Amino acid sequence: MAYADVYASWQNDPEGFWMEQAKAIDWFSPPTRALDDSKAPLYHWFADAQVNTCYNAVDRHVAAGRGDQVAIIYDSPITGTKSKTTYAELQDQVASLAGALRDKGITKGDRVIIYMPMVTEALVAMLACARLGAIHSVVFGGFAANELAVRIDDATPKAIIAASCGLEPGRIVAYKPLIDGAIEQASHKPDFTIILQREQHPCDLIDGRDHDWHAAQEGVTPADCVPVAGDHPAYILYTSGTTGAPKGVVRPTAGHLVALNWTMKAIYNVDPGDVFWAASDVGWVVGHSYICYAPLIHGNTTVVFEGKPIGTPDAGTFWRVIEEYQVRSFFTAPTAFRAIKREDPTGAMIKDYDISCLRALFLAGERADPDTIEWAQRVMNVPVYDHWWQTETGYTIAGNPAGIEALPVKIGSPTVAMPGYDVQILDEGGNQMQPGELGAIAVKLPLPPGTLPTLWNAEDRFVKSYLTTYPGYYETGDAGMIDEDGYLYIMARTDDVINVAGHRLSTGAMEEVLAGHPDVGECAVIGVTDALKGQLPMGFICLNKGCDRPHEEIVAEVIKSVRDTIGPVAAFKLVAVVDRLPKTRSGKILRATMVKIADGADFKMPATIDDPAILDEIRQALKPLGYAAG
Repeated sequence: MAYADVYASWQNDPEGFWMEQAKAIDWFSPPTRALDDSKAPLYHWFADAQVNTCYNAVDRHVAAGRGDQVAIIYDSPITGTKSKTTYAELQDQVASLAGALRDKGITKGDRVIIYMPMVTEALVAMLACARLGAIHSVVFGGFAANELAVRIDDATPKAIIAASCGLEPGRIVAYKPLIDGAIEQASHKPDFTIILQREQHPCDLIDGRDHDWHAAQEGVTPADCVPVAGDHPAYILYTSGTTGAPKGVVRPTAGHLVALNWTMKAIYNVDPGDVFWAASDVGWVVGHSYICYAPLIHGNTTVVFEGKPIGTPDAGTFWRVIEEYQVRSFFTAPTAFRAIKREDPTGAMIKDYDISCLRALFLAGERADPDTIEWAQRVMNVPVYDHWWQTETGYTIAGNPAGIEALPVKIGSPTVAMPGYDVQILDEGGNQMQPGELGAIAVKLPLPPGTLPTLWNAEDRFVKSYLTTYPGYYETGDAGMIDEDGYLYIMARTDDVINVAGHRLSTGAMEEVLAGHPDVGECAVIGVTDALKGQLPMGFICLNKGCDRPHEEIVAEVIKSVRDTIGPVAAFKLVAVVDRLPKTRSGKILRATMVKIADGADFKMPATIDDPAILDEIRQALKPLGYAAG
């Protein structure tokens, strides 16, 4: 079937479509119906089923005779270690850890915080919780103690599973002092912790509360998989909220299984046994969906990579991993490729590797600017597919369904809506807009299986945040347009559509122009307050390695390019050259924080920031432009 036929089959019979996909999952008790809409606009999928995530991700592959297949490849250029874990070995490790958790009192519905670096044991911990029906909440390893404390108080976990340290290029991040500090700050106190001691930085354990990973498992009886209801929460994943308080996105078990399994072939075009690599972190939704769960549910081999796109040891590390493990589909963030492109502008390093095994590159997490996509296409010689989704949805809203039908790529568009998503562009009054018009991107309810049914202990906040602005729709918070062919364009967060003298302009469109300059490796555009025009666009550019041209020449050229492409209406004349941009650890540029610095407004240090020192560099770069006074 072609994409249009598959999408139409979902439109014509949404429940039938998802019940058909549910046949690929192993159930203790299969669902009798797909959708429960009795509490609309709060929807639940496969609620009457009984199922277990860990069984579907691990045990069923062993039972099917595929226990010798490699499930997880671990590769750490930082430590110089590599390992492979088969499905049978993974089953033993997960059942053993689950047994230790069970013996210490963890049961179905209990919460467990996981605070781990990119090691195989992070996936083992997630799966061990799922095995017992416990609800895990992975917190990015190295998060500050106060941010971890906030999550402890919200999730009220019975246990924390952690490592003694995480590793960054050139430094060790000690986790134990952060955990101790968080528990001390938090009102809620976990019963116990389990700590994986890493040889790079072992830690002291507190008697009675802290337990060694290996010692805790000695002599335990392995745990069996515990059936849970289809709408039982698989996990809570905290995402930053506009109020500064984190939002606990809830992931429902059955819909998660059904939807993720479907995406592996339909979107990423891999078959069971193929190696799939998502270069992300387990602390982010990409790590949950496409390092841990989807590849294992589908019977793929997944790669756990403890390294960076550059500096571990160089800009060729991605090519080395793809060649060494015969990766078929590769998924990462555009910011990773911008870093590689800035370090190796001609792509010379790829010539040292054979990546002919690779079918496609998939990008998500930040807007994929055309220049980065074109560079990747040229250097890698494979299709490059941008796709768009959110922590809240857990998988693709709009993408190119390569396993159904590889649609023509329109650079700048993540292509088309996937089955399950009726994506529409709305004006401020909630009316549908015409093709090509910029507006708010919303999804008609109900959302498909596996998407968030609510926020943890915050149903009112869920309704207010996502379902109130446009009744009958899920508000994505993104702005964009749909063209005559149904291709979606994500232009900016709704907050990043700026109003210059009454004209609504997309900062993303300006970023595309800046990124197209041959000397610009990375860029961002924000809207800053202006007494005359309301807002003015301000650009930040990072230059490619080896660029020795005068900065003022490049600034003049990019200003002219924006004026020529967008028009004088953009009033684009403010540009700062900076060494780097402030980002989250997952690579998202902290534009909202940059706006507050430029406007001299108070702001809370983002919990997810990669390096707080960058904010001072931004402040200094803004002063010559007349912003960030003081």
